[in-house]
Order: sequence, then structure tokens, then C-alpha cells
Amino acid sequence: MNGGADMRMGFLGFGEAARAFCESLAGADSALDFAAFDILQNDPRATEEMQRAMQARRTTSATDAPALASRAEWIFSAVTADQSLAALRPLAPGLGAGHVVFDINSVSPQRKRESARLVEAAGADYIDMAVMAPVHPRGHRTPVLLAGRRVQEHASRLAALGFDLRVVGDDPGAATAIKMVRSLFVKGLEAITVETLLAAEASGCREEIIASLEGSFAWFGHQPDPAYQFERTLRHGERRAAEMMESAATLDALGLQGGLAREIAAVQARMGSAGAAAMPGAQALEVTIAKVLRARAAAARGDGRN
Repeated sequence: MNGGADMRMGFLGFGEAARAFCESLAGADSALDFAAFDILQNDPRATEEMQRAMQARRTTSATDAPALASRAEWIFSAVTADQSLAALRPLAPGLGAGHVVFDINSVSPQRKRESARLVEAAGADYIDMAVMAPVHPRGHRTPVLLAGRRVQEHASRLAALGFDLRVVGDDPGAATAIKMVRSLFVKGLEAITVETLLAAEASGCREEIIASLEGSFAWFGHQPDPAYQFERTLRHGERRAAEMMESAATLDALGLQGGLAREIAAVQARMGSAGAAAMPGAQALEVTIAKVLRARAAAARGDGRN
């Protein structure tokens, strides 16, 4: 495969990351051919939206994972973190020489090593790809780290398509290890910020706390600003929680404190559950904080009142 009409790309999972990659790749080379399979195609509640998403991006809908393998040589696995290995199992029988699986899921190094063994046993190549920033607005040009046994060969092909990449090793798991450790800080900072401001609001001292933090930390309130951190946790908290559970597994395997990551996961999950009721729009940060407090209190009570 040298690109253009010879390049058939597939997406196992067609959520935010896959759609962003698909859109920007199509813009980079109109001759690329795309196919996708997402388990939500079989969910009556999501089938229509998923089909519209694929059609809007001129992506062929594969009936199942084996059908995806028959339509695409390069397959980007972009499913939920807890399903990253399970999603590859029905794909594996259709893989063989010439296939490359790029695993962009945010999972532990051990999970990626297990996935690599499954893919490579089928005769295909496996590349651990860690996406190191939000996929919007850059799509496939978002910085990524790569690791895998034939990574140099595939890195040159990715670079030709405009991927912003850096090779970090020949062993699967080396790229995701960097992301998992970094995520402890990034998602942890989000969790600390939102819980601190929620506690400040509930205690009636929000303005005092913000003024104190801005006085002690010059960056507080700017990059990233609290409003952005609320938006990200509300919109993506459930997915971030799954990622942090993988970060916890990474830390446990290192003999460190995975419990910290699990607590961060719990905060992210609670924020994600509050998302629909508290999603920020153009309102001020204090309005968002108040809405989140009401949603979290309702969840704690077990009712839907906000």
C-alpha cells in the first residue's frame, strides 16, 4: 500500500476519535477508501445515528468485524477502553499478512501487549498508537506516539499522510505507557479542579478559593481554564473514567499506588453522569458549577431532580 487509491482504511469503532481521523484523512487525500464497523450498529437506539455518521463521511458500513477485515488493510481500533481486547477477538480471524492494526485505545501497556499477541498470531502487524491530545480540531494530525515491531516501516507511511508522530520503541505498550502515566496528571488535575470548585461553591466560599488559588498559582484560571475542565469532564467523563482505570492498572503493575487513579476515575465518572443535566453552554462558570452541584446531589439521592 502506497497511499491513494491503493489505501483501504477501516475503523473498528466509529466514535469521536475515528470520525475525526476519517474527516481529516479524507481531506488530506480524496482517493482514500474508508469502511467502519461499530457495535452500536446493532443497537436499535443508536443504529440510525451511526449510519448517518458513516454516510456523512462517505464511509462504508461493514456488517461485522470480519467484514471490516475483508474491506480494509489498515484498521484503526478506536473502541471504549474496557472493550479494546474483546473487540479485536472477532476481527482476528479475518486478519493476515498485509493487515496493520493501529490500536489508539487508551489502555494499559499489558492490555496492548495482549492485543499485539492476538493480532500478530493472525499474521498481521500491530502498532501501539497513543493519541496525546484532543482529536479536534487536528484529526489525524493530532500528535501521536508509536511503538511496535515493524513500527519504522509503518511510521513512514503514516508520515506521508500527514500524521504528527514520534516513534518511542519497538515493543507494544511503550507508547501507551507514556500516555497512561501522563493521564494520571492531566485527568487528575481536572478532577482536583472540579471537586475543589464544587466544594468551594457548596461551602459558600467559591470567590475566596478562586482568588487564593490565582494568587498562589499564576496558571490557575488560564491554561487550562476551569470552565474548559468542567466541559471536558462533563462531556467525556465516562470515557475518561475508563481510561483512568487503565492508568490504575498501569500503576499497580509498577508496584505503585493505583488507588489514586481509581479515585480520579470515580470523579470523572460522576462528572460524566452529570453531563446531560449540567453541560455548560455560554453561561458563566458559576452557573455551570451550580448546575453540576444540583445534578450530583440528585444522583446521590437517586432521583432525577435538578
